[in-house]
Amino acid sequence: MRVFIAGASGAIGTRLVPRLVERGHEVVGTYHTAGKDETLRALGAEPVALDLLDREAVLAAVRAARPDAVVHEATALANQTFSRNFDRTFAATNRLRTEGTDALLAAAWDVGVRRVVAQSFASYRYARVGGPVKTEDDPLDADPPASMRNGFAAMRHLEQAVASVDGIVLRYGGFYGDPDDGMLEPVRKGRFPIVGDGGGMTSFVHLDDAASATALAIEGAEPGIYNVCDDEPAPAREWLPFMAETLGARPPRRIPAFVARILAGGAAVLIGTEARGASNAKARRELGWEPRYPSWRQGFPAVYGAPARDAAPVATAHPHPSS
Repeated sequence: MRVFIAGASGAIGTRLVPRLVERGHEVVGTYHTAGKDETLRALGAEPVALDLLDREAVLAAVRAARPDAVVHEATALANQTFSRNFDRTFAATNRLRTEGTDALLAAAWDVGVRRVVAQSFASYRYARVGGPVKTEDDPLDADPPASMRNGFAAMRHLEQAVASVDGIVLRYGGFYGDPDDGMLEPVRKGRFPIVGDGGGMTSFVHLDDAASATALAIEGAEPGIYNVCDDEPAPAREWLPFMAETLGARPPRRIPAFVARILAGGAAVLIGTEARGASNAKARRELGWEPRYPSWRQGFPAVYGAPARDAAPVATAHPHPSS
């Protein structure tokens, strides 16, 4: 196939492009930052400079590419400083998930492309009721904290828009696998505490595993939503101390939920104490996806581990049952 990837120079895109090329596909990849064209060309893609918020430019780029599939992996999170206000942090990405999605889908429809794959997110979004791990059929959180509402609405818009054209939505887990991961420094410095009982669940996925699932989705997934995350959703009280130990840092401190709400806002309390994880059973079953790192217990040491941690035994991961 000829595949048009919006956001090809990002964390997922730079891992997805070479996989598709190796599998015999032609790739047209967009970038927004000067100098990324050479990166994409080296990976085997035909680079195209594009502002996804410029509807006419998007239409022209997709018309020129004449793709068989369109993939939306565009975000604006590179070098982003995270704050207690998630919507402020994700403001530019929220526009890409709304205005950018609409422009890209309109362009795809204009040239007759019916295979569309788009990036969404799984962790923290499911309703905070019932069991700890959710499937794609479970309801999303209808009342998130105020500082997350715009972001949740933007992802809902993207998913509904993609569904309207019988497209494919990939709800990724929390990414890791980049040595410059912005979460590492706070963990190393003890600035990432366990909030309350630490029961909030997170689903992770290694960037390489996310890219491999995406390639499979492009090639043959049925329309619908797929959670793309590892086998072991876990509460903060388990994964956070493990990450700290892997990085050679001190164990994370604990703070009461009411203190976290004052210092970091309601989003921090949701993530730390109430969030639900996501089951990857559908992606495994219907995509034939086998993640290289079935658990963060293997993935964190492989990516971030100090020599002493590399020698430690790795626990066997078991998927949590869905709710």
